[in-house]
Amino acid sequence: MTKPIKKIAIVGPESTGKSTMSQFLAKHYKVAWVPEYARYYCEGLVGPYTLQDEVNMFYGQVALEDAILATTENEFIICDTTFVTVKIWSDEMLGETPKIVLDALPERPYDFYVLLDIDLPWQDDPLRDFPNQRAYFMEVWHKELKALNANYKLISGQGEARYQNAVAAIDEFLGG
Repeated sequence: MTKPIKKIAIVGPESTGKSTMSQFLAKHYKVAWVPEYARYYCEGLVGPYTLQDEVNMFYGQVALEDAILATTENEFIICDTTFVTVKIWSDEMLGETPKIVLDALPERPYDFYVLLDIDLPWQDDPLRDFPNQRAYFMEVWHKELKALNANYKLISGQGEARYQNAVAAIDEFLGG
């Protein structure tokens, strides 16, 4: 019987370096990386997104993860965000979360979350909305991870120190 593949999620508010960090970590550990589906999806939107768009992003993220899990031979994978983001954005922007997402949260856990701190400067991006609400969204992330009883570590620091702090946290998780 094969060991289950662990899922390590890189999460946090906007402009905290999730995509850069997840790619760095995947390369560092020589493991598969799951990109953020919502970024691709939102680039194609022509109007305000809807609850159905959030459902579509949920299915897209899950499908990407499942495809990587089915084809990797690594002991773990790195996920650039998770569908917990769908819950956070749905609640904030649309006032509710699709039932399919709420039902999946306890059924599709991640083994470890690397929560990236808001100590990086804001980087403008057409898909980012809240440069002045980063502290608020950091509180939301802590609340959501605690509600899931998630194993997570807050990662701070600039430049190389930030990367090394994330590596140390993952090494500790893998060794424990």
